[in-house]
Amino acid sequence: MPELQVIAHNIRSAENVGSLFRTCDSLGISKLWLTGYTPDPSHPKVCKTALGAEQSVAFESVINVEELISRLKSQGFEVVGLELDDQAVKLAEFEPKQPKLALLLGNEVEGIPPYLRGQCDRLVFIPQRGAKESLNVAVAAGIACYALMLKF
Repeated sequence: MPELQVIAHNIRSAENVGSLFRTCDSLGISKLWLTGYTPDPSHPKVCKTALGAEQSVAFESVINVEELISRLKSQGFEVVGLELDDQAVKLAEFEPKQPKLALLLGNEVEGIPPYLRGQCDRLVFIPQRGAKESLNVAVAAGIACYALMLKF
């Protein structure tokens, strides 16, 4: 059965994390991983933005994202990083190789660090048409998760 999980690594904004909970609830994401220093629902701004979705979405806080990625790969997940990178393919052109995907999101300013990009099976990006080269992480995650769910 197809499955999509989300790894939110070093997200600094509690409001973005709350938005991720809402997105995961809306799209039926099976689990939200909060890694590094990403705030969890004990932070009041996460709950304020999540509007209760933190109670309906399975989540777990993990400090070491590298161990998590390794564990997910051993469970048959294809780890896909959402990042502007020369190695990334357009999200619309991405075709999963596994029925289980884990989407890795990076920090709002720095993105996914290069050492973690190398641990991803593949990288995808959302092409931009405006002056800005990237979207808010929660917005980008919503677009990516929706597009990935359509691939199953």
